[in-house]
Amino acid sequence: MEIEAVAKIVVDAILKVHRTFGPGLLESAYRQCLIRELILRGLKVAFEVVLPIVYEGAEIGMGYRIDMLVEDCIIVENKAVTELLPIHHMQLLTYMRLSKCKIGFLVNWNVRLIKEGINRKII
Repeated sequence: MEIEAVAKIVVDAILKVHRTFGPGLLESAYRQCLIRELILRGLKVAFEVVLPIVYEGAEIGMGYRIDMLVEDCIIVENKAVTELLPIHHMQLLTYMRLSKCKIGFLVNWNVRLIKEGINRKII
């Protein structure tokens, strides 16, 4: 499936989950619901994907964990915070760069209107 088609499905699934619950749940609850919704829509979803750090040709520890990797091409980072900070955006961009994913979504579920909480990044 083409990456933009996958991205559209991801956004539609985010909208559905937020429409169902609104703000106020924990990040982990939204993540599990979104995973379920994406699987129901036929997408492959991995969560808490280990992202190793490689420095000077050597793997340095286990690195970081990506919240969600959809169809091996799109990262979804979930937050349930009062407001997204610049570090949250930088975290997603770093994960995208290290994983070589071209599209990522930073989602803040703790908003009244989810369109205000979806941040799409492209590198």
